[in-house]
Amino acid sequence: MKSFRGCRFDAGAALAIALFFISLHVRSAIAAQESKPADAPAGNAENGKRIFTKNGCYECHGREGQGSNMTGPRIAPDPVPLDVLTRYVRKPTGEMPPYTDKVVSDQELADIYAFLQSRPHPPAAKNNPLLK
Repeated sequence: MKSFRGCRFDAGAALAIALFFISLHVRSAIAAQESKPADAPAGNAENGKRIFTKNGCYECHGREGQGSNMTGPRIAPDPVPLDVLTRYVRKPTGEMPPYTDKVVSDQELADIYAFLQSRPHPPAAKNNPLLK
């Protein structure tokens, strides 16, 4: 284990974390190809924002779905397909608590999904004069 400015760095753990996120991306890409968005209910982004806030999604994923290294992944813009999101929300594999259909309906998830899709992309770093 190497030390970097007082922090311990474990290359094996870093590799495991990187592989986890790569596999998550690959699984979501495969699911996107297999998903059937035509079966999904239409969503209302304004209502989705209200539900996202009411149910406390922002506490881990940020007010814009931007995520955090400490609390939860980025889920917006460009969220995973709705059916993948729904399956994960109902039976999460990580630290997220499950949200059954008694807590958040399929229509409410479609509204949250519409809200996540409506989030703008952040400006490119190359366009930020402070980063040049």
